[in-house]
Amino acid sequence: MQGSHCGVRREKQYEIVVGLEVHAELNTKTKIYCGCKNSFGSMVNSNCCPICTGMPGTLPTLNKSVVDYAVRMGYALHCSINNICKMDRKNYFYPDLPKAYQISQFDIPLCENGYIDAIVDEEGHTKRIGVTRIHIEEDAGKLIHSDDFAGSLVDFNRCGVPLIEIVSEPDMRSSAEAKAYLDTIKATLQYLGISDCKMQEGSIRCDVNVSVRPEGTTEFGTRVEMKNVNSFSATVRAIEYEAARQIEILENGGEIHQETRRWDDIAGKNILLRSKEDAQDYRYFPEPDLKTIYVEESRLAELKASIPELPNDKLLRLMKQYKLPYFDANLMAENPDKADYFEAVAALGKCQPKNISNWLLGDITRIINGKNLILADTKLSTEKLADMLAMIETGEISTTAGKTVLEEIIFSDKTAADVVEEKGLRQMNDTGALEQVVSDILAANPKVVEDYRGGKTNALGFLVGQCMRASKGKGNPNILREMLEKALNS
Repeated sequence: MQGSHCGVRREKQYEIVVGLEVHAELNTKTKIYCGCKNSFGSMVNSNCCPICTGMPGTLPTLNKSVVDYAVRMGYALHCSINNICKMDRKNYFYPDLPKAYQISQFDIPLCENGYIDAIVDEEGHTKRIGVTRIHIEEDAGKLIHSDDFAGSLVDFNRCGVPLIEIVSEPDMRSSAEAKAYLDTIKATLQYLGISDCKMQEGSIRCDVNVSVRPEGTTEFGTRVEMKNVNSFSATVRAIEYEAARQIEILENGGEIHQETRRWDDIAGKNILLRSKEDAQDYRYFPEPDLKTIYVEESRLAELKASIPELPNDKLLRLMKQYKLPYFDANLMAENPDKADYFEAVAALGKCQPKNISNWLLGDITRIINGKNLILADTKLSTEKLADMLAMIETGEISTTAGKTVLEEIIFSDKTAADVVEEKGLRQMNDTGALEQVVSDILAANPKVVEDYRGGKTNALGFLVGQCMRASKGKGNPNILREMLEKALNS
């Protein structure tokens, strides 16, 4: 293994062990314990009140939607749900935490003992990664640092924004597996509609735990935590750097200490923050101002029934059912509206699934992205696209003509047949008419004919192009190619 700050190490001498703690802000309308608006980008300290800033004498009230959202995520990650649980105080001092404690969950999380089957390669192979727990808690405020003033200022707008913390088992053995796990978490949150997952706004953040051990051993090494890594690609870099750093220490006879470090993605290295606290350092105790959480079995059943087909399940099904490659199926799974549209076109049975995918992810996406639109903003019904693709597959129009047809029908009430007739785009399949075109092109290009017969087979492509030009793009290129080959080889 090799790191950016150390020499080359022996291949496969050490095994990386990774565990992740993902914090996702929930997109409820109001905060977790008060009625303040849950919104990013507001004026500094405009979305806060005495409750979320922890003023003496105030009492929190738990937002029911936060529990519902967390339970849905728990079911999506195959967790057991503790429908009777409580909130706890996690005590620590930090300038952006005005109460000097955070209301979280300690020993009885809302969800626990789940797993994720992360897709780890383009063949659709999966790695099962355990999910230790999902608990609900409140977010802290935000420190603002600027060269315009000495010290730092605090924005309390984020205080009380609802979070779920998703804690994995230490089951990942590479940065690639960690990336696959994070991608699955993010896509699941978005499918459920419970978080916008905007990393640039802090909606989803990650703490990374890394240790290394000699390959073949079962005992874990001492782990090091890196806090609030702000992108998935940075997580990959942070894991690889920290693993290499630990290996260098061990190779030189040193010892790894349990500690918390800050990842500096610009510098490409991490920096020591503090020695790691244990749970008792936080002095957890049950939150006295909130009642026990109880979710009725009937409500659990409703929440479980609301879980849609999840992204990895959809990806694997699209690959199997429609024989799509991983690249296509993954893009579909990332865009549920496109996946639904694709399947609706395929269900009509008029054209091949791969052709639907090619056009949907290619020209159609190019057109709507260029206008900052989505499929629902167009007039491209599933029937209109299926009819156009069927005309291409049967040779009635060429692929080039299909592009012209698409541009005409995507934002109008016209059908593919309407445009084909209006613009005279129907492909020439009459061999009698095409024979004259082939004869004329061969006669006009004796040098190219001589080159082909001399072994320069790429000359055939030139001749096909000349025939297409002579037929004003209407000649069937497959028929023209066959006719040219027959004439040239006779």
